[in-house]
Amino acid sequence: MPEHIHDQKPSEVGPAAQSDSDSPVSPLLTFGLIVLSLVVLLLPTPTGMTAAAHRLIAVTVLIAGFWITQAIPLAAASLLPLALFPLLGIQSAKDTAKAYAEDSLFLYIGGMIIALGIERWQLHRRIALTVVSLVGVSPRRLVMGFSLATFLLSMWISNTATTMLMLPIVLALLQVLDEGSDGAGNRPDSPLAVPLLLCLAYASTLGGMATPVGSPTNSVAIGIYREQLPEAPDVFFSDWLLVCGPIALCYLGLVIASLVRGLPGTTAADSRIRAELLRRRQQLGPLSQAEWLMLAVFGLTALLWVFREPLVIGRIELFRGWQWYLAKICGALTADTTLQATLLARGAVSDATVAILMTVLLFLLPSGTRSSQGQAIPLMNWPTAVRLPWDMILLFGGGFALASAFEKTRLAVWLADFLQKPLQGQPAWLAVAVICLILVLLTELTSNVATVTAVLPS
Repeated sequence: MPEHIHDQKPSEVGPAAQSDSDSPVSPLLTFGLIVLSLVVLLLPTPTGMTAAAHRLIAVTVLIAGFWITQAIPLAAASLLPLALFPLLGIQSAKDTAKAYAEDSLFLYIGGMIIALGIERWQLHRRIALTVVSLVGVSPRRLVMGFSLATFLLSMWISNTATTMLMLPIVLALLQVLDEGSDGAGNRPDSPLAVPLLLCLAYASTLGGMATPVGSPTNSVAIGIYREQLPEAPDVFFSDWLLVCGPIALCYLGLVIASLVRGLPGTTAADSRIRAELLRRRQQLGPLSQAEWLMLAVFGLTALLWVFREPLVIGRIELFRGWQWYLAKICGALTADTTLQATLLARGAVSDATVAILMTVLLFLLPSGTRSSQGQAIPLMNWPTAVRLPWDMILLFGGGFALASAFEKTRLAVWLADFLQKPLQGQPAWLAVAVICLILVLLTELTSNVATVTAVLPS
């Protein structure tokens, strides 16, 4: 087995590291939230609102309170709809459970397992080091290179995981500079320390905006949109990428421009940085079979996501989408018009279909390495896949359950009418500005995913 393969094992930091720590339950805060929800429940039902919708508001106050304050773990709070909705007559147990198996949820699961595969075989390090080396090693180019590498990785891997995967590389380079060491591996006095560390945070956030799988908040938003507006035009991977990708790139350019201000073009340490980057690339060795296959699966997944639906720019259709061609080929081979119509129907094939298909493929493809017993090791194994952030997955399910109940009890319609009155006659930008301001303030106090999951259903 090549020496560098021994290092290609799942690291301790990655997507699974996003999970909440086992923080102690706050009895006082929990009691306060329960009392608050009971007070809401005992208030008179507002005019025009159904009794079930009133009970749903009380449950939403309790669950959203747990999510925002984290008085109990996020995952535990996310399971409450399964118990409270049926008991309070809000929604049946069967309908509530369906929300925990939404299509968008499996898109996230598939994307995360692929990300774990990239991490398992150290492909992310090779990509990052290659991008940084190609851009250059001067201070300005280093910031640009790390920003681009982090941005590209964060388009496919969660923001937190990308930052934690890139951080050791940045810290190693700062160590090479040998500037302002505090003895603990930190470089507070280095002129490059702040720009490099900030570029990781900003670039990972912006990269997460660019694709539906880049950040959990995107998957939550798409799932709730589909749940509450089933007749509205669907949001495809290519649609999101074409709209949000350019916006994220523009913001990335502004971030880079602001971070490199005042940095010198070249320094005496450039040769040492170049040597450190070269040393780290040499440590990885040549591309192994596992890395080649992982890169192929990753690239194929991205292509299948982007080109599943028709690619249209303006009024020009550049590509019909592989789903259309698949339906035509299957229809021609089987002479079954029903099969063709089924494949062309809305929702017959989704981005989650691609994600899960590619995920299963990872368990079948050989990595080119063997265990001590001589058995072939696949690209992905279950001990690695089980490191999924299950708390985030349950949080998605809880959010989708709330969205489903809001639709079923018509609470969403009542809230829309209620909020429409003060904003009636006001320009649309004002409503958007107010909502954005509220969400920005909320995310200063709690996580993005918890905020979106709690607020979007309403």
